[in-house]
Amino acid sequence: MTTLRKRPFRLLALISTVVITAVACNNGNDSTSKNKETGNRKIDALKLPDNFKAERLYSPGDNKQGSWVSMTFDDKGRMIVSDQYGYLYRLQLPAVGEDSAKLKIEKLIIGGDTSTQKVAMGYAQGLLYAFNSLYVMVNHNSDDRFNKGSGLYRLQDTDGDDQFDKITLLKALEGEGEHGPHSIVLSPDKKSIYVIAGNFTKIPEMNNYKVPPSWNIDNVLPFIKDPNGHDNTVNTHGGWIAHLDSTGTNWELISSGYRNPFDLTFNDNGDMFTYDSDMEWDFGTPWYRPTRICHVTSGSEYGWRPGTEKWSPAYPDNLPPLLNIGQGSPTNLIYGGKARFPEKYRKSLFAFDWSFGIIYAIQLQPDGASYKASAEEFLSGSPLPLTDGAIGPDGALYFLTGGRKLESDLYRVYYKDNKESNDPLPVAAPTAGANIRKQLEAFHGGPKDGAVDFAWPYLKDNDRFIRFAARIAIENQPVSQWQNKVLQEKDPETLIQGSIALARQGKEDVKKILLPQLMSINYAQLSPSQQIDLLRAFELIFVRMGKPGAALAGQVAAYLDPQYPAGNNDLNRSLSKVLVYLDAPKSVEKTMALLAVAKDDTAAQKTAMQSADLILRNPQYGLDIAGMLSKMPPLQQTWYATVLSQAKNGWTPALREQYFQWFYHAFTFKGGHSFIGFINNARKNALDNLPKSEYAHFNQVSGDSLVNSNGNLAQGFPQPKGPGRRWTVEEAVKVVDSGLTNRNFEQGRAMFATALCSSCHGMRGEGGVAGPDLTQLGTRFSTKDILEAIIDPSKTISDQYAATVFSLKNGGSVLGRLVSQDKDNYVISQNPFAPQEVRELPKKEVAGTKASAVSVMLPGLINRLNEEELRDLIAYLKAGGNKSDSIFLVTKHPVALSKK
Repeated sequence: MTTLRKRPFRLLALISTVVITAVACNNGNDSTSKNKETGNRKIDALKLPDNFKAERLYSPGDNKQGSWVSMTFDDKGRMIVSDQYGYLYRLQLPAVGEDSAKLKIEKLIIGGDTSTQKVAMGYAQGLLYAFNSLYVMVNHNSDDRFNKGSGLYRLQDTDGDDQFDKITLLKALEGEGEHGPHSIVLSPDKKSIYVIAGNFTKIPEMNNYKVPPSWNIDNVLPFIKDPNGHDNTVNTHGGWIAHLDSTGTNWELISSGYRNPFDLTFNDNGDMFTYDSDMEWDFGTPWYRPTRICHVTSGSEYGWRPGTEKWSPAYPDNLPPLLNIGQGSPTNLIYGGKARFPEKYRKSLFAFDWSFGIIYAIQLQPDGASYKASAEEFLSGSPLPLTDGAIGPDGALYFLTGGRKLESDLYRVYYKDNKESNDPLPVAAPTAGANIRKQLEAFHGGPKDGAVDFAWPYLKDNDRFIRFAARIAIENQPVSQWQNKVLQEKDPETLIQGSIALARQGKEDVKKILLPQLMSINYAQLSPSQQIDLLRAFELIFVRMGKPGAALAGQVAAYLDPQYPAGNNDLNRSLSKVLVYLDAPKSVEKTMALLAVAKDDTAAQKTAMQSADLILRNPQYGLDIAGMLSKMPPLQQTWYATVLSQAKNGWTPALREQYFQWFYHAFTFKGGHSFIGFINNARKNALDNLPKSEYAHFNQVSGDSLVNSNGNLAQGFPQPKGPGRRWTVEEAVKVVDSGLTNRNFEQGRAMFATALCSSCHGMRGEGGVAGPDLTQLGTRFSTKDILEAIIDPSKTISDQYAATVFSLKNGGSVLGRLVSQDKDNYVISQNPFAPQEVRELPKKEVAGTKASAVSVMLPGLINRLNEEELRDLIAYLKAGGNKSDSIFLVTKHPVALSKK
């Protein structure tokens, strides 16, 4: 097991000077990777299981063919791909072991009209060849070059000349971009199609719905929209999955409530899965959800809602994930059944993460009506922006990198000599729970005789997936058939689940009967999960049927008040928001007492990939994680503070002082891009509940001076005025050399801070310690050297600052900067913002090591600066922060700096 501890250490190098290639390191115990180096930098940077090989077959970027994001294979074994912002291409691939120069490629211009390009197709984030057709999911609305808006298209070859000449729009979709419509997947029986879309895509009108659709937010937590505007105009139903026939005539909604799932797949049992994303800007908030593997069942809901309103996985009206992966950007998900791989991997789902360049192998174990899941790192690289992948006709795994116009490549991965059998594996019989779930799902999609009688007993089943399927079956039936059964039900669990169904589908007038019925339940005799279900039933009645009148609200508050506080954080979250919403007499006092002492459940936040292990895999995203982990916000306290922002009554002067002082302290924590904005907006909501005479005092007490008008922490330095540009070394050197005299010291110092240099580097005793001190930089290196290190930090990496990839015997890997080692352990640092926190990694768990080819420094940090700001920054660096240096002009009016 690895351990974390703090140990001071000295950083020795002054600047990156050594070009690192991905070669094995001699680590003292002769533990090296079993996969041989090829001499190809990109291939050798990949981490693979033993006996797997990788080939880089083609680079679209090298051939000015864009950045590829989707693929499929046609009936002749050819690969068809799409540039994210351009054309479709068709490739004839060389066989495994053949020279990649034999690859042939053609641009697909539908109908052969290359002069006008009006019938070209592209911008596809989903491709599928099936039914003698190419299905194309166009994800773009604003380019006349292709004259095809977002939607699902069918391409056909009607004259047999091996070229597509007919385009049929099957359904236009409202949505585009990275959260628009995505993948297209063939059904397991090869008779129909499934499509998946992100949360910026409206659910179109469909012929049928597995569950009556709803756009309700269903949450009494104070609604705070994303303060940076990301999800403020999107749909509250979230991402969705639909089923359709080959002609696109009949569409049926299967599932919704995701954030931005890109792909779906089926295992040998015909069960569907997807890999849903998080919102990295929400790091450090209690409503943040890691990327996760979800079992997509009929009528399923996974609880994504905008801003603060995302549902807890514990709520009974959505389903829990099979596995929380961690931070990342999910793209592809495929099943390995047809691969020529060892059986373990043939039974795995392969989940692609774009941000951190990891393909996870997800192993599934049947568990009741669903599955348990575990993950291992199958393949990784840095950088490796994974987009799409597929098991080819030859049984090899093919995958693409690229997206966002990044450098793009096509790879092939195979096991040994690619001769393993890929004959169908034996399929295990469905569990008894899975059979029951599927019988219940037969009643989804509309009224069916016998549904209520069959489903009713399963509302109290021990299996959550069965209870969910039973409730959806009942909700599909006319309310008149089952409303009285709910109101007369005596079994507590059945009553709770029936009340949730009635709250969602019934009329408001039943509220006065339903609430007393729920209060007849002996709360203390329920299990913790049943108590959460009951609290959720109350909440859904309030938001769907309206807040009860004062008398009835008081009765509910009196019923719940003795149970608060409870013994776990999940229950306290539900109790706090419901009781504060009801204006229960002691709700503020009790919630403030919890706010003062609340601790987070570290076990509940467990993910397959530890956050610290991701920091060095991608500087752009990793440094955000590093900053958060260096001073992690308290999730449970943040929840209580948000809940209390709507409380108008129950405050004493001491409680108000304590509450608003919490915000001042909260602004010192580090979360995602939106964390401070969420906290600040909750603070403003709470201030709006004050008497005008008290506003000024509590505005000051709560930290108004710490945040600017945009809701961001004041940095104490003016921000760059720009306009910036994507600086190249050549352009930057030319600009700096043309005017590096009479520079502005204060502006150079400000740019050193706002370009994040000071976060990791010291200058004259001030700044960070994660990188080399830069005080003597100008005496040792040229302007070009300095600019090259800033603009392209991965080009040269000091061996004393390079990260090391530790390949583990269990199939995973760990990245960190090697601080020291003894005969038993490596001691590594993973967080450049908290370098004193180190981790001990037992050598007995390590299969091999090699140096990472990626700098921990973020590239492009100066891209916000204009020419004058860049000159002042370089002057500040070359002068070593010495204001008396002759390079600076003495001015009477330097840039104003905050003294805070």
